[in-house]
Order: sequence, then C-alpha cells, then structure tokens
Amino acid sequence: MSLRPSPRPTAHPLRYSYGTNGLTDLRLDDALSLLADLGYDGVGLTLDHMHLDPLAPDLAARTHKLARRLDELGLGVTIETGARYVLDPRRKHGPSLLDPDPDQRARRADLLVRAVQIATDLGAHAVHCFSGILPKDTATATVGEADAEAAAGEAAEDAAWKRLAETLTPVLDAATAAGIPLAVEPEPGHLLATLDDFHRLRTALGSPDALGLTLDIGHCQCLEPLSPADCVRAAAPWLRHVQIEDMRRGVHEHLPFGDGEIDFPPVLDALAAVGYQGLVSVELPRHSHAGPQLAQQSLPFLHHAAAVSTPPDADRPPIPGEGSTDSDGRTP
Repeated sequence: MSLRPSPRPTAHPLRYSYGTNGLTDLRLDDALSLLADLGYDGVGLTLDHMHLDPLAPDLAARTHKLARRLDELGLGVTIETGARYVLDPRRKHGPSLLDPDPDQRARRADLLVRAVQIATDLGAHAVHCFSGILPKDTATATVGEADAEAAAGEAAEDAAWKRLAETLTPVLDAATAAGIPLAVEPEPGHLLATLDDFHRLRTALGSPDALGLTLDIGHCQCLEPLSPADCVRAAAPWLRHVQIEDMRRGVHEHLPFGDGEIDFPPVLDALAAVGYQGLVSVELPRHSHAGPQLAQQSLPFLHHAAAVSTPPDADRPPIPGEGSTDSDGRTP
C-alpha cells in the first residue's frame, strides 16, 4: 500500500485530521506516523486505554512524550472524549454528565477536566464532549393523574438539563482558565442532540466564552432540518471543532465517504467561507479494521471535494455576523 501524501489544493484553507477512534488497532505512534505520512494536518485524539489513557498513573510523562512527537510530525490535535468504556467497563459512555448519582457525574466531569489539562499540555485546539442519553430515573417531580406520562417526561428532561449545566460548570471553569474551548457535540439519541439543544445549554449557562460547538457533519445529515452546509453557516459563531464522515438521512451510522448521501463540496465551501480555523476530523469509529486504508482514501476525497467549485447560492441563509447584528444567535 502506497502512503504517498495526498496532493493539497493551494486555494483551500481547511486543515484535515483523522480520529484515533478509527485507528484503534494501531499503536498510537504508528497511527500518528501514518497520518503524517499521508499528509494529514492533525489528529483527533480520543482519550482511551489503547492510546492515551487519561487514568494512567504515568499520564504526565506520556503526555509530555506525546507533545514532542506531535511537534516532530507537525500534527495539530483536538482532544476527543467519546471513548466507549474508559470510565466503566460495563456501561457504554457511562457514567455520563446526566447520571442520577452525583458522584458518578463528578467522575465524568473529572475526566473532562483531565482532558482540558491534557489539551493544555499538547497545545490542542479544543476539547470535545457530549451530554449522554437521558437516564430513565431522572424525574424527581410528583405529577397528577392527568397527562401523567407527558408531565413526567417533561420533568425528567428539565431535571436532566439542570444536571447537565451544573455538572459542566467546573469543566468550563477549567477550560476558561486554560484558554481552551470546550466543544459540545450534538449527538443523535442524547439529551443534547441538535443545534437548538446546544443553544438551550448555552443560554442556561449564560453564554460563556469557553463553551463552543463540535459540529458532526454526518449528524447534520442525519437529523437537522437544515442541510449540512447551512448547519455550518448557522453554527459558525460557536464552531470550535468539526467531525466529518458520510451518513444517510435518519440513520445514525458513520460511513466512509461516498457510501452515504452528503454533498461535500458545499459543506467544505461553507467551512472555508465562515473562516473556520480548527481541524476537520474524519470520524469513522466503527471502521478500525480498515483504518489505514480508509485514512489513505479519505484525504484525497476531501481534497478533491474542496477543489470542486460550486455555483454561488443566492438564496443561502446569511452567514452569522453578516449584515444585522441583532440576531439572538439561535439556529434558524
């Protein structure tokens, strides 16, 4: 297999990375060397036991060594915190920021604070996180017999949003002190699943500067009412991290490029037009068995899509920041 770097278009400003959650069969140094050889600009580093274990006793020394290696290879980095079993070997993504047990919620918050410290040590662009799913036993309010089920569901959701905001507060304090954005990802099936949900959290927290957004382009295709390109434009003021893969409408399945329904040139044009400065990270966590091959194929695909000129769309929604400044910042 040839590992020649993909030719880079000279006119497009985007920088691409590949997530280590799609390279879990490789040692971390082998994965980093592969990405550098292929011509990637960076890496989306998932904190997990197989690469950089955030709970390991020698974490500081390993992080210091990794920082040197990233510098040698010329790779930027974003810290990802979506490892499936890093805190609990029996519960996927558990415990979450919404766990009914405050001690368990604190464990997740502590992991994110650790992630902020690791990001500081590595010079990362952002720290990614997500809310988690709504626990079944979240509701604490007593409801009457009429519309009891609907009222209980609403009470549970309100309690979960309160927990999310409270649990994220110390993480945001750490991110603020470090000067590194905490980039929350809307995740299908989670409490915070959409761009509108992100704005609900942002408003509840008082719109802190440290709170940013991870926009997964596939998730936009999966469930947002706007097109992926329009989601980019709507999310631009808060955009701190981008994940990218193919996907089909209504199906949350991360697919290699070309296997889904997304039209990528308008998406990449939108990212360039809004001035996005972070990494655009390929996110294929269920394809580690073919990780090296997909990493090799993905970068030329993205470079080609970025080089394809798309006709201007006179009817496109305005880019936030253009024209009037009276917007309340919510997704259209």
